[in-house]
Amino acid sequence: MKARLLYILAGSLAISTAAFADNYRDMSEEAINARIKPVGEVYIAGESEPAAPVVAAPAAARSGDAVYNASCFACHGTGVAGAPKLGDVAAWAPRIEKGLETLTTNAINGINAMPPRGTCADCSDDEILAAIEHMVSQSQ
Repeated sequence: MKARLLYILAGSLAISTAAFADNYRDMSEEAINARIKPVGEVYIAGESEPAAPVVAAPAAARSGDAVYNASCFACHGTGVAGAPKLGDVAAWAPRIEKGLETLTTNAINGINAMPPRGTCADCSDDEILAAIEHMVSQSQ
């Protein structure tokens, strides 16, 4: 009895998996759009067409000071794991000599104990650069 039930369940699973896979073999633009279309639409009273979708404007880039205070301070304010502290001219001098491009590349990709993008995974490259410029300006 158990074996028969197991065969029935396995067969049902195989059939439903095959049917599911069949639906996703069509990779045409129309098929993909049909699969990802919104579940519903918003209508405003008195309008015959759906309201245009509201798309959030991209957030304004944060300043170097804001990024530093939110994300970089944890290590560069205290010197954790060898991070050069803000304002420590001696610690920053050899890094500054390598140039802003190298500092930015290292911050984006990570270096030594610093993970990629430090603790600011959602920072844009421009925000990372702004934070570095802020730290450099405070450490010369």
